Amino acid sequence: MSEATLINELQTHGMRMVDPSVGMESRRGGAGPTDHKAVTIGGSTVMVPVHTAPAFDSPYLVQAPDAEGMAEVTKSGVSLGQVKFPMRPKFYDLKTADGIAYHKIATLHSKDVLATTVLQDCIRYASRKKTCQFCSIGQSLAAGRTIAHKTPQQLAEVAKAAVDLDGVKHMVMTTGTPAGKDRGALVMTESAKAIKAAVALPIQGQCEPPEDDIWHEHMFAAGIDNLGMHLEAVTPEVRERVMPGKAQVGLEKYFDSFKAAVKVFGRGQVSTYIIAGLGDTPEAILETSQELCKIGVYPFVVPFVPVSGTPMESHPAPNADFMSRILKPLSGMILRAGMSAESAKAGCAKCGACSALSVYEKLRVS
Repeated sequence: MSEATLINELQTHGMRMVDPSVGMESRRGGAGPTDHKAVTIGGSTVMVPVHTAPAFDSPYLVQAPDAEGMAEVTKSGVSLGQVKFPMRPKFYDLKTADGIAYHKIATLHSKDVLATTVLQDCIRYASRKKTCQFCSIGQSLAAGRTIAHKTPQQLAEVAKAAVDLDGVKHMVMTTGTPAGKDRGALVMTESAKAIKAAVALPIQGQCEPPEDDIWHEHMFAAGIDNLGMHLEAVTPEVRERVMPGKAQVGLEKYFDSFKAAVKVFGRGQVSTYIIAGLGDTPEAILETSQELCKIGVYPFVVPFVPVSGTPMESHPAPNADFMSRILKPLSGMILRAGMSAESAKAGCAKCGACSALSVYEKLRVS
């Protein structure tokens, strides 16, 4: 089984593990990717579901690692290849001066990406009528695994330690949407300034499109290298059904903001997260992705993962064929537009761990 196919299969089905304790501890709840475990397949480290309903019934079983740390992946007793698990980072063992564990401030994604949710709450999360049906941002806070607001000073301290101790290469900062017309751009700006003053680390900031496009310039000047503004779903009817609050920020506003952001950050340095499996057809996702590519926005398409405790916990994950129908043509579309995961300065597209998309890109290049 090819690397791209195996990643696609595992990310849509999840995996069962003979020894769940190996590698980095998995995450439960919170902002995505959640209920996943980091695993290295060939030359790529990806996030694979392990705590979801599909994963519990997955046909893919990962054996205990051997003395070299390699673990066999089997299906019905047949070996499909070997994987390895990144180890727990050193910065997880540290605490701030006021006693907060570093891993409650930022976590390691993939093998060399630092990630944090600056505000672990959202103006829509508490409302059943407004919340995104797939979101679990409040779960990790309720369980005490994180803190509500990471200060710029805390983020700078943890980022420097992650670079110095574990060789982190870039950082992703996302946030729940706060009240206010900046829609999270302000906390991105404040946080980036502090981090860049402490360590030279490329940063992706993620927020909803701010009301005023001047915020793109503020974020860029503060040290944000790459901007993510996430559509999640691409057709109005699906957006209104699965993300009724966020859908009030319409597609027209997103595209206007995308165009303004590309002028500031550059082609390929603005991205959007699209979750395949929420209800959009592959054709609709590819059509929207083509429009995004035209204006220089990288469409990062990932498979939907049903998270326990959310309204969509019983919604089925897309199958591997559904994803390949999107990712194969999408990878060529992105490359023809002069963009790639490799050329992104920071962020989800560069990391690529939540999708097989970057592996399909590499296959086309080779």
